[in-house]
Amino acid sequence: MKIVSNYIDKLNGKITIEIDKKDYAEQVNSVLQKYSQTANVPGFRKGHVPMGLIKKQYGRAVIMDEVNKLIDKELRDYIKDNEIDMLGGPIPIPQDNINWDSDKITFEFEVGLTPKFDIKLKFKKPITNYIVKADEKMINEQISSIQKQYGKLTTKINIEKNCDITGVFIYEDDINNKSTFNLNRIKKKTTIKKLLGLKVGESVTLETKGLFDDHHELIRVLNISHDRAKDIDIEVKLNIEEINYKEAADLDQELFDKIYGKDVIKSITELKEKISNDIEKQFINQTDQKLMNDIIENLIENTKFKLPSEFLTKWIKINSEKKISDKDAKEEYEKSEKGMKYQLIESKLVTDNNLQVNFDDLKSYTRGLIKAQMNQYGQSNPSDKELDDVVARVLQNKDEIKRLTEQLTSNRILTFFKENTNIKTKELSYEKFIKEAYSS
Repeated sequence: MKIVSNYIDKLNGKITIEIDKKDYAEQVNSVLQKYSQTANVPGFRKGHVPMGLIKKQYGRAVIMDEVNKLIDKELRDYIKDNEIDMLGGPIPIPQDNINWDSDKITFEFEVGLTPKFDIKLKFKKPITNYIVKADEKMINEQISSIQKQYGKLTTKINIEKNCDITGVFIYEDDINNKSTFNLNRIKKKTTIKKLLGLKVGESVTLETKGLFDDHHELIRVLNISHDRAKDIDIEVKLNIEEINYKEAADLDQELFDKIYGKDVIKSITELKEKISNDIEKQFINQTDQKLMNDIIENLIENTKFKLPSEFLTKWIKINSEKKISDKDAKEEYEKSEKGMKYQLIESKLVTDNNLQVNFDDLKSYTRGLIKAQMNQYGQSNPSDKELDDVVARVLQNKDEIKRLTEQLTSNRILTFFKENTNIKTKELSYEKFIKEAYSS
């Protein structure tokens, strides 16, 4: 057997395999011998079919099968041994009229080669790393929510300001849903005025268009789809069943201890600081993802290299689950090109900077996640055995291993970016962050 490779250019190559009959003859004969023992041929007892007849009936198919197996193995070994850095996999070059009885058979394969490139981590303009700060409005809203959550519930006879109203929303045979909403969520002053003073057992007709200040509140109280809620403009009947008012809890030590534990928070100032920190932590994942996306876009833009586009288009077509046209394959490649480029950039970053995740890293990372989760549910000091048992169960699942590995790798890459790219930090409110970061 002879295998050689040659490079057409920096992105495309060809591997040629020449197979001698002696490379597969022994294995073919062995398979045919087994066939002769088990084949059912009319006129012959099982195990006594002449080899000549077996070869005539099965020989060609067995040769083709054994040659394909041999090619597959030798091709993989050759690529590995010669460290050929390629994209996709080898594509066989079609040839007509292969003479399977020949002493030598030659096969050729196209290969797409991984491009060589350098990564520049310093950009012309620094990337903005947003840090969302909790503003006074967010902090006060959270305090009001806490006071209401832990407040005293009072039943009311009439609807008053700040009341929670429970009732059944009805529209013909289409809508019949019991729900609770707060009067403050009503958008129009005229509708609020219409509801004020109504009693349990009474009914009122409400226009759905612009009923609530939040589009999602209408979806919830009517139990309708998002698409329907966008354009719904009907009059629904509300049968009032309950009217409740939650008197806000006092901001005192008793409330602080109830929420956070004894003497953890001792003043309203400390409460505001705690709430501010908690709010800001909630936005870290979102701002980190924004930073990651922006850096990736800049890396793809600034890291100049080409891909073997024709080869990859052909490879996409051949490996598609369903039969697709050349045009479809080209469109699929064009949609995937940016993602392919980043995969190569990321792979090089991970390899060049030792960001790989080994199994010990994965165990340690999983252990930390589990411990944090147990803390949230009141298990503040789990034993090593408890943690080890849970980690072992989690890492028995291949899908979980894949997910956690990707998660940890992504965390390491983000940390690497923060330390090695030119970043400027900008503090702002969440409202301004959304407006600045996502405005088109």
